[in-house]
Amino acid sequence: MGEAHIPVLLRECVEGLQIRPEGTYVDGTLGRGGHSEAIAERLTTGRLIGIDCDTAAIREAGERLRPQGRKVTLVHGNFRRLGGILDELGIDRADGMLFDLGVSSPQLDDAERGFSYMTDAPLDMRMDRTASLTAFDVVNGWDEAELRRIFFEYGEERYSQRIAAAIVRKREVRPIETTLELVDVIRSAMPAAGLREKQHPAKRCFQAIRIAVNDELGALRDMLDTAMDRLKPGGRLAVISFHSLEDRIVKSAIRARENGCTCPPEFPVCVCGFVQTVKSVTKKPVTPSEEELERNPRARSAKLRIAQRL
Repeated sequence: MGEAHIPVLLRECVEGLQIRPEGTYVDGTLGRGGHSEAIAERLTTGRLIGIDCDTAAIREAGERLRPQGRKVTLVHGNFRRLGGILDELGIDRADGMLFDLGVSSPQLDDAERGFSYMTDAPLDMRMDRTASLTAFDVVNGWDEAELRRIFFEYGEERYSQRIAAAIVRKREVRPIETTLELVDVIRSAMPAAGLREKQHPAKRCFQAIRIAVNDELGALRDMLDTAMDRLKPGGRLAVISFHSLEDRIVKSAIRARENGCTCPPEFPVCVCGFVQTVKSVTKKPVTPSEEELERNPRARSAKLRIAQRL
């Protein structure tokens, strides 16, 4: 398990959080526990809260983190409920929080989960398998306009209209039940130029459906609304994103707390009431080194942004 899971930007995250041995930290995307393990190892009297909506992740990370004993508390839940989870644990504010927004490698590699366009599986894509909405429901139940919208907005798919129409035509004959059936429909709708692109023709649509199934962007906005208010002064928020939609949301949320004054530039003093609550630790996002990319090519699109509570 340890060999299969490679935490992205691990050194950069640990250094960026400036971990205090007695501090309280949140890993809001526990995954298989790689980031959490590195944080917990640096704690003495401190505490780490690990949150994940995937029960398999909670189970496997629990085994990995067992040597850390009572320093670690694991919670099955969505990080959009960050405030409620902290309240339930009696924690007012934390010294640091980390959120890795990528789909974990074990989720991608587990064919049964339906995240991959490379292996055949039922259309699922739920990160939380107790949730009701599945990829099957989206593909076979959402109308053509909504499919076109998510493909364009969440997947930045230029052939969104053609693909949505092809899906609707196919499902009128019979439901689209598996990942490779969906891949075939997507391929059939794309022009030759689209099929010649380097990336897999279904990549963008699969990303869009996964985002929709798990309401990933809505959950991210909810988390960011809460996280910066639940940091102690000097505490740090670290967020790893993997595509431009996520990164824009993270960047905008930090900017709103850092430079949210709406007064005209010519005003000598601020009169809008804005109070800066965070500052960016780095001007540009941190990206993986060439050495890391050699070990873990899946990290290629990762961007780490860090903000500090004032």
